[in-house]
Amino acid sequence: MPIVIAAIAVVGVVCLLDLLLTFGVIRRLREHTEMLTTTGSPADPPAGLSAGELPGPFTAVTTDGELVDGPAGLRLVAFFASWCTVCPGRVPPFADYLRAHGVSRDSVLVVSVGPDDTPPPHLAELVGLAQICVEKDEGEIAQLFKVTGFPAFCLLDVDGTVMVSDHDSSTLPEPAVA
Repeated sequence: MPIVIAAIAVVGVVCLLDLLLTFGVIRRLREHTEMLTTTGSPADPPAGLSAGELPGPFTAVTTDGELVDGPAGLRLVAFFASWCTVCPGRVPPFADYLRAHGVSRDSVLVVSVGPDDTPPPHLAELVGLAQICVEKDEGEIAQLFKVTGFPAFCLLDVDGTVMVSDHDSSTLPEPAVA
């Protein structure tokens, strides 16, 4: 009988120790979750070119048939992909950003990346606020800006040098004035 009592006591101590370790793991998981939601994942790749980099020159034809020579003269270049599931939700905040800062249509280029020659319907809100062009996947402009994921927003200074690039337009500062 004393052996059974000793075995039960050992199992009880092991269970109690396991319970304490489980509570410790749960606490650490909560800390990590909070850290990731407030700071983002440290493994997130940059949206494109880093601050201070200058993309090469390019020419694009907008959906209105206008010719855009960049990056000089542009203050913002935004990239949306037709197949991107996050992009439709990022268009309204971007449109609000353009309106709030009074950014001229001629200084904003929106590049719609995808297999088709037509921009996706969710970009309709940007008509009149930005020049919109369409390019195939891995197109020239996306490569010049080294876009790593969609959506991507690049704020440029008056010389066309990248000031900030991010996947969220709400983090962009006010655009430079010419």
